[in-house]
Amino acid sequence: MYLIVGLGNPGEKYRGTRHNVGFLAVERLAEEAGACFGQSKWSALSCKVALAGHSAVLVKPQTFMNLSGEAVEPIASYYKIEPENIVVIHDDLDLECGRIKLGVNRGAGGHNGIKSIIQRLGSRSFNRIRIGIGHPGQAMPVERYVLGHFAGAEIPLISPAIERATEAARLIVEQGMAAATQTMHSK
Repeated sequence: MYLIVGLGNPGEKYRGTRHNVGFLAVERLAEEAGACFGQSKWSALSCKVALAGHSAVLVKPQTFMNLSGEAVEPIASYYKIEPENIVVIHDDLDLECGRIKLGVNRGAGGHNGIKSIIQRLGSRSFNRIRIGIGHPGQAMPVERYVLGHFAGAEIPLISPAIERATEAARLIVEQGMAAATQTMHSK
């Protein structure tokens, strides 16, 4: 079984913001599987789906970004899912908008949601799909930028990135991280 986690912040106020691209990706996976998210007992919205021939639990933590591990760890523990079968999809300031990058066994890289998951799991060995949102530079504070909505020129870049992230999640489940990385990074 796999755990596919999309990171974001709950509530309408944050819907469609740069920080919520992880939510958008798992919502797309659920839509493709014909599944609907429901409230769980772990401070998360979740649903079970078949993904690339395997069982998977899709998760949108409802703890707010900085406490994502408080939802992820209890779900992984309940389903006895090892970190190697966890895929976390999240935003990345250091990647240009619309670019995706896969990785495993990395540090938090300044991302508080990832930091929380590492702390709660006691491991960095989970899979990651990072979706580039670009960096504001000196234009505005980072917090305001990540909690803002995509600008006009970014919108045509982010939708295909979400599609590539969902493709990457399926490939990780079906073929493993090494094969998925090779396929996705060669595109």
